[in-house]
Amino acid sequence: MRMNVSAEPGEVDLRPLSARSVVLSLLLGTHPPELAAKDLVRGVEPFGVGGSTVRAALSRMVAAGDLRRTDSVYRLSDRLLERQRRQDDAVHPDTRAWDGDWETAVITATGRGPAERVELRARLAALRLAELREGVWLRPANLGRPWPPDLGDVLQCFTARPGTPARELAASLWPLPAWADTARALLAHVGRTHRPADRFTALAAVVRHLLADPVLPAELLPADWPGPALRAAYGSYRRELTETTLGPVS
Repeated sequence: MRMNVSAEPGEVDLRPLSARSVVLSLLLGTHPPELAAKDLVRGVEPFGVGGSTVRAALSRMVAAGDLRRTDSVYRLSDRLLERQRRQDDAVHPDTRAWDGDWETAVITATGRGPAERVELRARLAALRLAELREGVWLRPANLGRPWPPDLGDVLQCFTARPGTPARELAASLWPLPAWADTARALLAHVGRTHRPADRFTALAAVVRHLLADPVLPAELLPADWPGPALRAAYGSYRRELTETTLGPVS
């Protein structure tokens, strides 16, 4: 199951399959994110993971705070509920018509340590902003998602229209051709992959790639942008996984 991981555009990033990764994928794709132990054991069988291995993984995940257990039902912890929200947003982003404005966030807090700075950068990137220069982040104002209230303590947010042409600015902020090349490689790989375990690792790579999609307005994207096709492929796989792997969930 192991493959070399490549960061090169146009190549797919497939990671090793584990009982934990399969359990998390099943729960992250389930609403509400809870399944009985017997359903989880049945759900991982097509991937070559035995029941005893799954039960051991479940015990470790509860101990680590990844899952909560009530009787024989396992559900995602609060921390992983936020991961599910980000994944759902990656597959079904909340967009709105774009009027040309850009969201701009200027970091105003000082005296933060290295770990705090790294965390803030990660949060801004997760909000699909890109860094124009140190302390200044922006993106087209075409997303409907709210800003986390606590970020108001460390930055100032407003909308503006930069002087640089929008397409030129977007191309400078995000590696759009590289993202598109990798997306097309993933689509091709998914199309020729049939074994359940191989399809699982391929579609997990699709989710990771969608999390890095800046979700720009169509007028700022290169021609034949593969984002919608990649989302459709993932949606089709999720339905297939639920219907054929889990079956009716009790």
